[in-house]
Amino acid sequence: MKKRAVISVFKKEGVLELASFLNESGWEILSTGGTAAYLTQNNIPVTDVSTVTGFPECLDGRVKTLHPKIHAGILARRDNAAHMEKLEQLSVAPIDLVCVNLYPFFEKVQANLSFNETVEFIDIGGPTMLRAAAKNYQDVIVLTDPADYDAAISEIKSGSTSIEFRRQLAGKVFNLTSAYDAAISRFMLGEKGENEYPEYYVLSLKKQQSLRYGENGHQSACLYTTADYKGAFGGMKQLQGKELSYNNIRDLDVAWKGVCAFSKFIKNATPVTGVDTEGNPTSATFASSAGSVFTIGLKHNTPCGAALGRNVLLSYKKTYNCDPVSIFGGIIGCSAVIDEEAAQEMVKCFLEVIVAPGFTDGALKVFAAKKNLRLIVAEIPVTDTHSYLSVDGGFLIQGNDDKLFEKWDVVTKAKPTQAQINEMAFGMTIAMFAKSNAILVIKDQAAIGIGCGQTNRIWAAEQALERAQNVVKSGVTSSDENATVLISDAFFPFDDTVRAAAKYGIKAIVQPGGSIRDEDSIKACDELGISMVFTGTRHFKH
Repeated sequence: MKKRAVISVFKKEGVLELASFLNESGWEILSTGGTAAYLTQNNIPVTDVSTVTGFPECLDGRVKTLHPKIHAGILARRDNAAHMEKLEQLSVAPIDLVCVNLYPFFEKVQANLSFNETVEFIDIGGPTMLRAAAKNYQDVIVLTDPADYDAAISEIKSGSTSIEFRRQLAGKVFNLTSAYDAAISRFMLGEKGENEYPEYYVLSLKKQQSLRYGENGHQSACLYTTADYKGAFGGMKQLQGKELSYNNIRDLDVAWKGVCAFSKFIKNATPVTGVDTEGNPTSATFASSAGSVFTIGLKHNTPCGAALGRNVLLSYKKTYNCDPVSIFGGIIGCSAVIDEEAAQEMVKCFLEVIVAPGFTDGALKVFAAKKNLRLIVAEIPVTDTHSYLSVDGGFLIQGNDDKLFEKWDVVTKAKPTQAQINEMAFGMTIAMFAKSNAILVIKDQAAIGIGCGQTNRIWAAEQALERAQNVVKSGVTSSDENATVLISDAFFPFDDTVRAAAKYGIKAIVQPGGSIRDEDSIKACDELGISMVFTGTRHFKH
């Protein structure tokens, strides 16, 4: 019996070679619409599917292959006598190969089309044929990836295709259709209201690159990016340097999120209002007095420095000064195009990765001397609305930490100055990315002390305060002691952090509040002449 193949593809890559081989090997090729016309134009004979079904394409092409004479030919088991007898009774010939790729829903869902226009790119017949052929993989070769065409040709030439090969092809079908359906589900449901956490949470992810190893050399790893929308990593381009490692990518993610948080909360911030302890309205306008270029330094997935500056060079220097030891082997994220002057300073320190919106030609020439240094251009801001953490047998899913504060309550007799308010806003933004427990000391719109990842808050405070004192002694900050503030990512369970801060000359503190012993900290501040603000928003990062 003459073998038959159905070929119906949106992407024509490699299909001529496949179809030519099948035709020359004596196969009958069934096809539809644009694919049939394309093959005919290239002198490959085809049988139109409507000739087989006796039913014309209709509904603007929505119905072409959805017919028993197609699906019975695909699904009939050749080792089942009853199946084969039924095909003969119905005058249905078996179909031995299905080659289909799908309407480009992944691309079109990102194309800013209307809802109804996007719906038209949901493929129905294609996935149905693929799934049918994959289910009957023992008898049907199913192709959805042009990369598999050559292997299929080789297998057919050998006289018989192995069951292992067919099963792998079938597995690729369900891998594709599950991702395809996941993208459609996300599109249809949206991610708000009652659909934020549906009964089944699905993601459509596509392999972007294999990684040499994971966190450690004995762990395998791979980077997947979303197939139905472009996040930040979908818009990153590596200009030079070694291949990114697993740990590089994790740090790079936080560095760019920090840059985007600066743009969201500080650069484009709006005034906020609150009340003081007497119920009087207060206002806080977050205005950067130090400049508009933001730089953040990362080591082991947590900030080891961050600063604002009038230009990239000054911003980087202030970031570096926070912790010159830890920044060694770290990652830098910057909100502005990096110029030659800044590059000359950056190459003095061993850095793993630098990510920025761009690099001048002069900067690229400087960095070229550091061949292993990875330079990343990032064009897309953070788009994810949720974060994911794997647990054994599942995932924890949560909305992103994207609220800097809930309120702005001055709870002490002393009131923060405008300069202190600016430092508070900047410091809170960095605290969002420091591991809990997190304490930051901020001065001149720069972190000068960061204590984080400790199991109690006083240890984090002592670490940050001691580091800040060393930075101040080095003479790289201004002499205005009143401009130094302390930031906490969560409330103070005791007044010990306030008293430790006072010993180091801190004059203003910002924290979420919410402890049953908040009053102890407020009293300590009043006793020591420190202003304190409650924001109502905690920024734990475990």
